[in-house]
Parts: sequence; structure tokens; C-alpha cells
Amino acid sequence: MTITPDPIRRFVEATNAGDSEAFLGTFTDDAFLSDWGRDFHGRDGVARWNRSDNIGVQSNLRIVRIAQRDGVHHARVAVTGNGFNGEGDMAFTLDGDRIASLVIS
Repeated sequence: MTITPDPIRRFVEATNAGDSEAFLGTFTDDAFLSDWGRDFHGRDGVARWNRSDNIGVQSNLRIVRIAQRDGVHHARVAVTGNGFNGEGDMAFTLDGDRIASLVIS
């Protein structure tokens, strides 16, 4: 298993701590997030998604496995909380110490 990169580790830790400020700090200013075809752009868009689908519904995340292919970190994530519960796939593209793109499928 690939070691979880720091931005992804912080993304999970901030979610589990319910810390929206730290969560948003894991993304670039012009980040892109797609959740099953619902697209969010920039930190304002990521903040909206966070309120409706992540910290806003008390999500708790656990990385089941992670692998890096072609510059993208593919993570299988177990989710519990008051929204989606189960496992799903997240594809992270990083830009330095921040997340530039997150595609959830």
C-alpha cells in the first residue's frame, strides 16, 4: 500500500475532527471537486460540498487502501456519519501540499 500523502491525511483528519477551516486549507484556491457528477469549483464550491456532504453531515472517513497511478492518488474510503455510509472511491490530484482535484465515484 502506498503511504498516504500529507494533504490527503490532513483532509481525513480535518473531516474526522469536524474542522472546516483545516479541511478547506487542504485545497488549492482553484480546486475542483466532483461528487458523482456534481461539480464544485474553488474553495467556495468545496465549502458548499463540505457543508452538505461532509463535515455538515458529521462524516467520518477511513482510508481502506490507497495507490498512486499516473500522478493521481486513488483511495478506497470507508465513510460513516449522517449522510452516505459505505465505501467509495476518491481520486486525488495534488499540487504541492494541497489538493487540486478530488473526484468521488
